[in-house]
Amino acid sequence: MDNNDLRTLKILKEIEHDHPPTQRDLAKKMNISLGLVNSFIKRLAQKGYFKINNISKNRFRYILTPKGAAEKTRLTYKYIQSSLKFYRDARIKLRKLFGDFMAQKVKRIVFYGAGELAEIAYISLQETSIKLVAVVDDKKVGEIVLGIVIKDPAQIGSISFDKIFIASMEAKEEIIEKILRNKIPRDKVALLE
Repeated sequence: MDNNDLRTLKILKEIEHDHPPTQRDLAKKMNISLGLVNSFIKRLAQKGYFKINNISKNRFRYILTPKGAAEKTRLTYKYIQSSLKFYRDARIKLRKLFGDFMAQKVKRIVFYGAGELAEIAYISLQETSIKLVAVVDDKKVGEIVLGIVIKDPAQIGSISFDKIFIASMEAKEEIIEKILRNKIPRDKVALLE
C-alpha cells in the first residue's frame, strides 16, 4: 500500500467523525504539510468521496458520501492485506535470523526500537532459547512495552548482551551510528534486510 493510499485512508477515517479535525489538525496527525493536506482534500472532494460544507469563514464540515465510504472500506481491506503480508514476511525473516543467532550461540539480545517490528520480533523470539534482556528506544524511554521498561539507548554499554537487533523500520543507519558511538562492535548489531 503506497503513501497516497495511506493518507487517503487516514483522511477518510478522520472526516467520518462527528467533529472532524481542521486541516491543520490533520497535517499534525499525519506529519505532513498543511498545503499537502489541502491538496488531498481538494482531490478527494473532486473524486466525490465527500462533500464540503462551509460553516463559517475558515471552518468547513466534510460529509462522507457513499462513494467515499466504499473507498474507505476498499482501502481498509487493502491496508489489512498489506499488514498481514508484512507480518508473514517479517516472521519468516526473523525465524531465519534468530535461527542463525542460535547457531552462533547467542543467548542474550537487546531490541533497539519498540514499535510494531519489535512486537513481531518478540513473538518470533519466543520460539527460541534466546532471552530478551532489554529494549531501548529514544522516543519511548520509561514506557512499558513487551512487559519491559524501555531504556535510554545511552545505557546500551551497561547491558550484558550478545546481539542488538534493530527493531525499527526507520533511520536504521542513524541507529547503527548511535550504537557504534557507544563502543558496541558492529558485528554485535543485526537488522532485518
